[in-house]
Amino acid sequence: MTETRPARTVYLVAQRELNSRLRTRSFVVSTVVSLVVLVGFVLTQSTMFDEEHTTRVGLNGQATAITGPLKEAAGQLDYAVTTTEVPDLAAGREMVADGSLDALVSGAPAELRVLARGDLDPDLHTVLNGLVQQQVLSGLLASVEGLDANEVLATVAKAGVRVDSLEPADPQHNQRLALALVIVALLYLALLLYGSMVAQGVVEEKSSRVVELLLATVRPWQLLSGKVVGLGLVGLIQLFAVGAVGLLLAILTGVVTISGAAAGMLAWGLLWYLLGYLLYATVFAAVGSLVSRQEDVQSVLMPVTVVLVVSFVLGFAVLSRNPTGPAATVLSLLPPLSPILMPGRIALAAVPAWQVVAAILLTLATVAVLARLGGVVYRNSVLHMGPRLRLRDVLH
Repeated sequence: MTETRPARTVYLVAQRELNSRLRTRSFVVSTVVSLVVLVGFVLTQSTMFDEEHTTRVGLNGQATAITGPLKEAAGQLDYAVTTTEVPDLAAGREMVADGSLDALVSGAPAELRVLARGDLDPDLHTVLNGLVQQQVLSGLLASVEGLDANEVLATVAKAGVRVDSLEPADPQHNQRLALALVIVALLYLALLLYGSMVAQGVVEEKSSRVVELLLATVRPWQLLSGKVVGLGLVGLIQLFAVGAVGLLLAILTGVVTISGAAAGMLAWGLLWYLLGYLLYATVFAAVGSLVSRQEDVQSVLMPVTVVLVVSFVLGFAVLSRNPTGPAATVLSLLPPLSPILMPGRIALAAVPAWQVVAAILLTLATVAVLARLGGVVYRNSVLHMGPRLRLRDVLH
């Protein structure tokens, strides 16, 4: 009986947090608002890929002669293009590989070759084909007199740009990218919301002196663990509800057609929410215990919040640009960033299994370290009333 008592105490504290939060109007309202935001986000992402964008084209060697005609032809189609002269062909290939260029054009104007990372933009393909055909036609007409018109037209019609790809085209890329960005946004919001809720709950109990009554019957680590577990379950329930309903609506409306991959992504998202929540919740609770007033909560949480914001911004940047590159790989293995970046890379099928396992193990190891340090901070500061404590003082 004595062996199960600490676990029973943690369970009761967690149950108290779970019941009190699930019955509140704020939980229902936040769930509904999250659903509305998710639906709007999915619809926005579904149209984002159809909007105009500027295509970055590198020109190498003789192909630099088409700079003016390329911009002129693209302008007639209201197609935005920027050109860059690339003296070295190998360097140009690297720029295409890392996303700095959308296409690299080389060769003589009548025999252009284009290197793209995946599928070549159809509009760019059309423009370049037109330029090649014009060059071929001009060459034929200038070469000899008395050419047969039908022969000239047939030869021109066969002319076109040759396209090579560094990677096989993925017809599901756009949907996978939309799923990745959605899961990144949901995880960021969930971790920020429920992490902050843990800190606010700690400060609320301190300011009302409820914590003094609670600690008369339970130990600090039991109270902290129960609070973290209870609020974590609330967040898990809400995230599952929002994700499941959003996924169902996306499938029914045809926004998402890769239902299997989307369902798997929801499961990965829930797993990384748990890992991320365990990583951040104890830290939020520990730094929240350093203050005694709700007015001081935001200032003390700022460093932790900044890490989450950076993860969110980096997630959008690396996933949209180059999810398989070295920057994305290194950043997604760092425990503070893994809970947001790694599930996004998984959604894009841009990460090998060993990196996923490594990220999980590193995150769990960091959770263990932070839980121990956070428990010390919480124990030494939760009963302190008055001005804000310094972190180094409570760690001694």
